[in-house]
Amino acid sequence: MSGYSYRLHDRAVLLAALVVPFLVALALVPFRTDLSATNEALIMVVAVVAVAALGARAAGALAALSAAAWFDFFLTRPYQQFTIADADEVQTAVLLLIVGLIVSQLAVRVQRLRTVVVTDAAHLSSLQGTARLVEDGGAPEAVVEYVRRELVGLLGLRGCRFEYGRLLGHRPRLEHDGSLWLRSGGRITEYADWPDGETELRVVGGGHYYGRFLLDPLPDRPLPPEEARLVAVALAAQAGAALDTAGLSHQG
Repeated sequence: MSGYSYRLHDRAVLLAALVVPFLVALALVPFRTDLSATNEALIMVVAVVAVAALGARAAGALAALSAAAWFDFFLTRPYQQFTIADADEVQTAVLLLIVGLIVSQLAVRVQRLRTVVVTDAAHLSSLQGTARLVEDGGAPEAVVEYVRRELVGLLGLRGCRFEYGRLLGHRPRLEHDGSLWLRSGGRITEYADWPDGETELRVVGGGHYYGRFLLDPLPDRPLPPEEARLVAVALAAQAGAALDTAGLSHQG
């Protein structure tokens, strides 16, 4: 997903935070004389959770505020006014806001934890796949190709290629700690986003340099999370170990 797509998604979620509670409150209007204020508030909380489940913390808070406002406007007397005449309904509206804020933040946290678990499982699968290939005696070229494919998906790349034993030009480099640097002469530049052009990820095994993966990111793609970058470094290290074990020629 490009940076533009991320921004578009965030805007869509914020819009949903405003619109979804409004539509739910409007749908409850024909039943407002039959439902208690408590039941109406519970239904509004469900709408807040639905928005918060999209994973945006700000959107969850905005949905809670929107739910409280439209509950007041449509579902409490006097209707179609942002005032509440009944003291019990005032209390219900306040509780709706508080509960909505709490539940929305919990929903966001659960969603993010689920994403972390899924992501960690995918990272572990990548590392295990490379390790199995090495243990099964796979050719070093096959290990390099496996890692190359894994890097494309892991880092969200447009492409990736491997160069054996050559070190030409000065390219930004993905370092062993997951940071991204360009060292040119005495000047060092650190990147918070993907730089233009290819980024190198060096492959070293047994203290020897065997080559590098050249990473070609998608345009406007944000830099992957640190965990993903560290897994990429670990995959490159596995490729280096496979090349070193095979006794291929090296540089340096």
